[in-house]
Amino acid sequence: MTDLVARAHALADDLLFPAATEVDLKGEVPSSHFDALAAEGFYGLAAPKEAGGPGAELPEIVQVLEALAGGCLSTMFTWIQHHGLVTALTGAADTELRDRYLPSLISGELKAGAAFAAVIPTPPRLRAERVDGGYLLDGEAPFVSGWGVIDLLQLCARDGDTVIGAIIDPVAGERLEVQPLDLVAAQGTSTVHLGFTRYFLANDRVYGKTPHADFVAGNTFASRLNGCAPLGLAARAARLIEDLGKADVAAGIRAEIDVVRGRLDAALADPPSLPAARAAGAELAFRAAGALVAANGSTSVLVGRHPQRLVREATFLLVAASRPEIKTGLLALFSRV
Repeated sequence: MTDLVARAHALADDLLFPAATEVDLKGEVPSSHFDALAAEGFYGLAAPKEAGGPGAELPEIVQVLEALAGGCLSTMFTWIQHHGLVTALTGAADTELRDRYLPSLISGELKAGAAFAAVIPTPPRLRAERVDGGYLLDGEAPFVSGWGVIDLLQLCARDGDTVIGAIIDPVAGERLEVQPLDLVAAQGTSTVHLGFTRYFLANDRVYGKTPHADFVAGNTFASRLNGCAPLGLAARAARLIEDLGKADVAAGIRAEIDVVRGRLDAALADPPSLPAARAAGAELAFRAAGALVAANGSTSVLVGRHPQRLVREATFLLVAASRPEIKTGLLALFSRV
């Protein structure tokens, strides 16, 4: 275990997990959680060494994400959105935006959210129309996490077959309607629905333009990382099951986690296999949380207990960062005999 991974486990076990029940009940992540992530350098996790990050390789990144997800899903899910903008600006041709924002993003002084899933389907949910000086945006970003926490929002919209990547200020206004969402779990993510009506996006806030096909193909790595949260939740469930004296059940879950992790890693070289691997991870988390409820017994259904929280969070992960192909894979798994 590397130092980076060890620090992630310590943060998850000593700070995040002990507070996870309170975060769930209040529906709010304390700012001290995000401060601790920044102090440990985790806001720069996606950045290479030359940019001021740790230069972490995939196995380290995966272990950090899994550890934090097993600590507090609301904290992890809010924080992970930040890295999309770090990655985008690290490789951006626009040096002005990169120099203005990247150092503060890596340090955690600035915190970012992300809204890019609306450009993946055709027709897109968020459209960009070219006008003098920039673009007019119309449509929606259905799920945006971290509202009220983030300082910047990475936003993608489609202009025909081109994806426009930009940075906007997360501030409601006449052209940007914000609707808070009530979630079954992970309410602490402060997730909202955004509605855009002729919202003006200036050219100087655009960091890149990408053909839609290339954008979708480039989403493979991010989708693989999104598969970490279910495995982190399943691992936490296994630990709690082991604490109840069911070591054999916990060992079985851990063995399945290793198999799914291997499938997710292998899918980077075989992208068409990724949705099935993602579905397997989400189904495993749901099943592991259910096993914890069964092992713990009737007190599992009491408010404020970890088993029922993990079941609800596993439900959240059945659809979070999902795609139609993952849904199909899940339905196939749930319908097996």
